[in-house]
Amino acid sequence: MNKLFNISEASKKVNLVDPVTKKPLNYVLRYWEKEFKQIKPKKINKRRYYSKSQLETIKMIKFLLKNKGMTISGVKNILKLSINSLDDLNQHGLKHDYYKEFIKEKSKLIIEKINKVKNYGKKNSS
Repeated sequence: MNKLFNISEASKKVNLVDPVTKKPLNYVLRYWEKEFKQIKPKKINKRRYYSKSQLETIKMIKFLLKNKGMTISGVKNILKLSINSLDDLNQHGLKHDYYKEFIKEKSKLIIEKINKVKNYGKKNSS
């Protein structure tokens, strides 16, 4: 069974969080649902639930809008062409940039976890 994420969990997973209050920006996802037909959450008891594949689509949309500065209509055109048709081996391709950014974020998280483990070990060895 595929795990589903509610709208708040999905917002946190794709880093749509208010930097000051740390609250998820659920309204952004609801707006993107209206704009992009690729985002269709399951509604169970009037609550939205997103699959992992939908989260990947949302991450791609966020990357293209926020990092690449594209317009909503531009992102719609790219998604119509299919994300899989973007060349990830082309160093100037959008998918390549997306994966590069994704790997940077994952690397930062791993380094933070390693540093926490190092610091935890130092405190307990005294």
